[in-house]
Amino acid sequence: MNAITFNGLEVGYDIPAAPGMAEAEVQTPCLIVDLDALDRNIAKMQGLANQMGVRLRVHGKMHKSADIALMQIAAGACGICCQKVSEAEAFARAGVKDVLVSNQVRDPAKIDRLARLPRLARTIVCVDDPANVADLSAAARRHGTTLECLVEIDCGAGRCGVNSTAAVVALAKAIAAAPGLTFSGIQAYQGAMQHMQDWADRKAKIDIAVAMVKDAVTALAAEGLDCAIVGGGGTGSYGFEGSSGVYNELQCGSYAFMDADYGRIHDRDGKRIDETEFEHALFLFTQVMSHTKADRAVCDAGLKAQSVDSGLPVVFGRTDVKYIKCSDEHGVIEDPAGVLKPGDKLRLVPGHCDPTCNVHDWYVGLRAGRVERLIPVTARGMGL
Repeated sequence: MNAITFNGLEVGYDIPAAPGMAEAEVQTPCLIVDLDALDRNIAKMQGLANQMGVRLRVHGKMHKSADIALMQIAAGACGICCQKVSEAEAFARAGVKDVLVSNQVRDPAKIDRLARLPRLARTIVCVDDPANVADLSAAARRHGTTLECLVEIDCGAGRCGVNSTAAVVALAKAIAAAPGLTFSGIQAYQGAMQHMQDWADRKAKIDIAVAMVKDAVTALAAEGLDCAIVGGGGTGSYGFEGSSGVYNELQCGSYAFMDADYGRIHDRDGKRIDETEFEHALFLFTQVMSHTKADRAVCDAGLKAQSVDSGLPVVFGRTDVKYIKCSDEHGVIEDPAGVLKPGDKLRLVPGHCDPTCNVHDWYVGLRAGRVERLIPVTARGMGL
């Protein structure tokens, strides 16, 4: 079987498209990015951060692409967050110079790798256990580097992080006293409320977090420990942290692509944020492969092309058809009027962008209906 050759590239084996192709020629299933919408989303979030007087440290674990991270940094972001050492390594090798692993790193082999990373980029990591401080310090001294550390506060997410101001102060002191480590501030991301649809419900949760963080910052200052970074905030809450007067760094990620689940949350006026704040820029591109049932079509985007943990994808720009279920290689689309036919291609808005991006090697960047560029998913599958 031969691949499609376009502009000297064989399309369909390793890549789904080539620059210059029309959207209709792109192979499916794949991820396509509306580059104009992405540009606008990046500019808007950076502008909002600037207006609030805070830094924007974009979350790279959402798109896992060094190319997109560098676009965000060129627009004004101070650096990136990621969740794994392997992600941090991939971004640093690609030229990102300021990387926060917004997670704990405890495995000895991973700590050793982390301690080498400052040779390529500023490297920051979260800590919530005094025992971790000694391990990080030993690795940094062994490699002659310096690791910056943030004390993580559990401010409502119920995952990692210490639970009291006293614990924050004790841990910060331990970090500040450890050779090879620098205490750089606080990590306080309230992840449990990001997708709550009601604005008032989200605000009530973040008000609790802000009070906890303010108390910790005050106590640290009394001990002579300043917080260069007080970080947190996501696409569902950035306005609260950014205007709090306590946080000085936001860690938003999904705003750049805007998946279906984030799009359903409401702003202060009760309107969906995918109508008022950020545009859908990422799509799972799929093709109808069968229509033997009068009212149902089957497409080629199933579970292996996406994550449905936050709900099924939404057919973009259409109300006459609806994606209703999926199996490994198939997606079922409700088509009551029988308007679809085999070969028709559709844009789907993924329910959850992060794990969907992680199963693809490429983004097909489109502008004005044509492929402008292919963007590699640099840290695809990197979970170590």
